[in-house]
Amino acid sequence: MNRVKAIVAYDGTAFEGYQSQPGKRTVQSEIDKALVKIHKNERAHAVASGRTDAGVHANGQVIHFDTPLTLPPDRWQMALNVLLPTDIRIVGVSYVDEHFHARYSAVGKTYRYKWSYAEVHSPFERNYSVHLGRWRPDIEKMQEAAQQLIGTHDFTSFCSAKTATSNRVRTVRELTVERRGEELVMTIEGDGFLYNMVRTIAGMLLAVGIGWNTASDVKRILELRDRQAAGKTAPAHGLYLENVTYEND
Repeated sequence: MNRVKAIVAYDGTAFEGYQSQPGKRTVQSEIDKALVKIHKNERAHAVASGRTDAGVHANGQVIHFDTPLTLPPDRWQMALNVLLPTDIRIVGVSYVDEHFHARYSAVGKTYRYKWSYAEVHSPFERNYSVHLGRWRPDIEKMQEAAQQLIGTHDFTSFCSAKTATSNRVRTVRELTVERRGEELVMTIEGDGFLYNMVRTIAGMLLAVGIGWNTASDVKRILELRDRQAAGKTAPAHGLYLENVTYEND
């Protein structure tokens, strides 16, 4: 049996998230259907680095699957892309050893969140960035607030109350906010993220940028360990899973 690693990009707009759900269109269900066809209706299943919510996009999701087949990597990529819908693309394939696990072998993830400064938000961009409207956030204040979240902390205040795990401690290694043309971009990298953690951080930093909160509030809210203190979760469609890292990368 061979283990195959694939890097997946997808437009999350028309999906009910990554993870398979009965009666709903998901990224995982589409990938698994393609794998079953390649394996001539034999059971096949892809394991991902983690789930993404409905509307969230990915440039660098990572999956693995086990197969008795020995197709060259470029043939795997071609075969899967022929069978997958056009809002999912396989952008890289390689063989890995049996100890590799897309989720449990990961040592880091990078996400980006995008807001648009456009006076009129293009209908072609409405699903890929969040319109700032009349708001013009103070980026320096957002950067100051971001510094309060770098390091190892209990992020209970910055994750959904529905988060399954009781261990809410995570390490954020990088958190930046910068303007790129007509977009405001938050980039965050860490050892892993809790349910809705990145979107809650994005919502908090924007609140600081537009004056609803201060940078000092962020540290206080972090220490409170109370989700109600952190304010609104940012919309899903501004979020992208950019990269998953592994020790041997």
